Amino acid sequence: MTNTTGKCTAILLAAILMIACSAMPTQQSEPQAVPATAEPTAESIPQEEPADRLPAGFLLGMDVSSVVAEENSGVTYYNFDGEQQDLLQTLAENGINTIRVRVWNDPFDAEGRGFGGGNNDVATAIAIGKRATQFGMRLLVDFHYSDFWADPGKQKAPRAWEGMSVGEKAEAVYAFTKESLEAMRAAGIDVGMVQIGNETNGALCGETEWSRILPLMRAGSRAVREAYPDALVAVHFTNPEQGGAYAAYAKTLAAYDLDYDVFGSSYYPYWHGTLENLSAVLSEVAETYGKQVMVLETAYPFTDEDTDFFANTVGEGNFSVEGQAALVRSVIETIAYRTTNGIGVCYWEGAWITVGQSSRAENSALWETYGSGWASSCAAVYDPEDAGRYYGGSAVDNQAMFDADGRPLESLRVWNLACSEE
Repeated sequence: MTNTTGKCTAILLAAILMIACSAMPTQQSEPQAVPATAEPTAESIPQEEPADRLPAGFLLGMDVSSVVAEENSGVTYYNFDGEQQDLLQTLAENGINTIRVRVWNDPFDAEGRGFGGGNNDVATAIAIGKRATQFGMRLLVDFHYSDFWADPGKQKAPRAWEGMSVGEKAEAVYAFTKESLEAMRAAGIDVGMVQIGNETNGALCGETEWSRILPLMRAGSRAVREAYPDALVAVHFTNPEQGGAYAAYAKTLAAYDLDYDVFGSSYYPYWHGTLENLSAVLSEVAETYGKQVMVLETAYPFTDEDTDFFANTVGEGNFSVEGQAALVRSVIETIAYRTTNGIGVCYWEGAWITVGQSSRAENSALWETYGSGWASSCAAVYDPEDAGRYYGGSAVDNQAMFDADGRPLESLRVWNLACSEE
């Protein structure tokens, strides 16, 4: 990109982001990302600094669970001045106040080879958490209660817990959660929120009946309360576009008297419907059960190009840096201003970029060695039908907020402009 092009992009983006700071945004019929061709007019740009900002304490988060594996693979990150800098320092300087990190029980095979996806065990979470705390950010711990990816399509129990009864598994959840958090506390990490499961749409840790899932969630919640009494306990679901699903989940949690604070949702605009619907279903939960609500995962492409020789989850489309910034702005505004008890937004894997740009063979060696791809071939011992067959690189490098060289995109500035009240 030439300097002239960069200046034009920055000017356009600045105009979009100024709109993001408006305290009372207008309701949109289709509040999705602004197309790259929809430049704001002079009349649409506020001429004065807005009087209000986001509520104090509003969570502006980013999941960077892959950062250690990325750095071990040779990735270097820079700040806006073009200087090499700790990724987490750059995020803190640009408005991020919370770092999210996933935790798997044992993402390694018998020979100690990592499954990939960042090889995110407790030790890795602690390494990332210490850096987050160093730069004044809180840690959001995302327990999957699995040895690898947990989502609506798979909620496998850790290998060490296979064959356990529900009662034994609940004891294991409690012990693992508490021991992990106590290790984080001993490391001086500022944990602000803990998820007791990841995208648990009717399944968790190998269980698929709520009467068997809730004892596990209660065990996780109890461990959080004991290890970090001031941390918020969060549950996490996805598919807000499915009519009545969130109301049913929340009703079930209430019926089993689960002790939690935050009802969190994933929101990817290419899958999960409109922001109007997201606001409505989360507000219903907040108003009915007195819970806080937030978006625990969101992301959007800035390009349709693939940079790491591994296909992207979202491919062709009218994507741009400006569109990415606009999507983040829209999600923040929806949760902050149009959703009851909305407390924050977290971007998913905003720095999971390519580890090399020469060839797939070069990248594959790094993915296999350091776990910087979504899965390595070693994961077949745990997940033979998915990771064991389709292992490879980052499928979201085109949704990062850094380019293939590790330099921040202009869209990263959206977080700083959506700042809290002083």
